[in-house]
This record gives sequence, C-alpha cells and structure tokens, in this order.
Amino acid sequence: MTDFSGEDLGGSAFERVNLSGARFENVRANGARFRSVDLSGASFRGAHFGGVVMSGAILSNVDIRGEIDGLRVNGVDVGPLIEAELDRRHPERAKMRPTDPDGFREAWAVLERLWYGTVERARGLDPVLLHESVGGEWSFIETLRHLVFVTDAWVRRAILGDPAPWDALGLPWDEAPELPGVPWDRSARPSLDTVLALRRDRMATVREVIGGLTEQSLAADTEPVEGPGWPEPGSHPVRECLRCVLNEEWEHRLYAERDLDALFARQG
Repeated sequence: MTDFSGEDLGGSAFERVNLSGARFENVRANGARFRSVDLSGASFRGAHFGGVVMSGAILSNVDIRGEIDGLRVNGVDVGPLIEAELDRRHPERAKMRPTDPDGFREAWAVLERLWYGTVERARGLDPVLLHESVGGEWSFIETLRHLVFVTDAWVRRAILGDPAPWDALGLPWDEAPELPGVPWDRSARPSLDTVLALRRDRMATVREVIGGLTEQSLAADTEPVEGPGWPEPGSHPVRECLRCVLNEEWEHRLYAERDLDALFARQG
C-alpha cells in the first residue's frame, strides 16, 4: 500500500483505482468529482459537504448526524422536516433556541436537570466502561471533558475575557486546528468524580453569567479577547456564544445517552 502525506495531489485523476479501506485525514477534496464511485460502507466524520451535488445517487441505510441546513432530497428541503421531528421527539429541544434572558435561564435549568439524570445513570456503569468508546465516538468521560473546554472557550474566554482559561483536562474537538497553549491530552484517564468536580465549577460559571443577563448584555458583543486559543482573538456576539454552549450541551447529552445504552448492553 502507498501512503501519501503532505503531498499536493490536486487535479489528479483516479480511474479504475481500488481505494477500498483507504483512510483520508485532513484532506482537501473541495471541487472533486466522483462518478460511478462505490462509497458503500464508507464513514465520514468532521467532513464539510457545503455545496455538494449528488445526482443518480443511491442512498440505502444511510445514517447522517450533524448540522443540516439547506439539504434537498429529490427537490424537497428536508431540513425543516428534520427539525420538526426532532422537536417532537424531544419537546424540551425547542427551549434551546431562546431569544431573551429568561429563555436562556430556562434553557440552562433544563440542561442542568437533564445532565443530572444522565450522570446518575452513568454511575451505574463499571468505571472502566466510562472510558470506553462506542463506534469511535468519545467516551463518557471524554464527553464531559469536552464540555469543560466548551465552557472555557465560549464563556470564560469569549465572554469573561480570560485569554487562557484552560484546564489540563479540557478536550477540544477532534478536528480542531492547532491551538497553541490549549491542553489536548486525549490519553488522560481521570475518574468520573474528578471530571464532575470540574463540570460543577464550569456549570456554576455558566449559571452565573446567564443569571445576570439583561436585554442589553445579551444583544451586545464581547470585549475583544487577545492571545491564541479558541475562539479566535476578537469580539463575539454574546448571544451566539451562549447559543453555542446550549447546543453543545444538548447534543452531547443525547450522544452520551445513546452510547450509555450500548455500554449497559455491553455490561450485560
């Protein structure tokens, strides 16, 4: 097998080539053309499909999870249909789209309540399984560590102005660009109680920030943050910073519940 790393293969043509089982990481394929290509069983993670057109495609038993906006299937925009169905399945999901300070406070109260139940459920697992991945996704512990990073990034750095609020156990997303000075220890194996102590501290910070929101502060931009990190240096809308936190908390709890189902089955 041939490995390609750091090479520019732009404009290359692959015809009658067998790439079965090939691995593509940090690859740019924008503008690429695929014709009569067998992608059955392929897995995409952290991929950007903006502006992709598929014609004559055969989609059978396909599972898509991600941010979907403007997806048309046979001429039908399915985005609103998906949103409506997700809201039907999870009635509290609509509260994650608040428009005023009280709405943000209600949304955060919902998240704290739901996460309490998820954590209590996780305590019923063998502690070893809390570090186990399901389907290549983050373990339960890694999910909690990522949410520590989310709070540090969007609340402590962006809103509160600390240029380097990072904890050593915080975990950026896997496809993140290089973030100088930001801890990124995927090999750490902290206990559940250690991570929960961090989570309680960060959740209290979010609760305090949201508790003090006014119409004016919610509509404002943050003071410019300096220094390397995430989000990038500059000013950011407070509303969008908090919405990012709500979205991350909501989605990752659903992922965690899904994986807990598999882990409990594995535990027997």
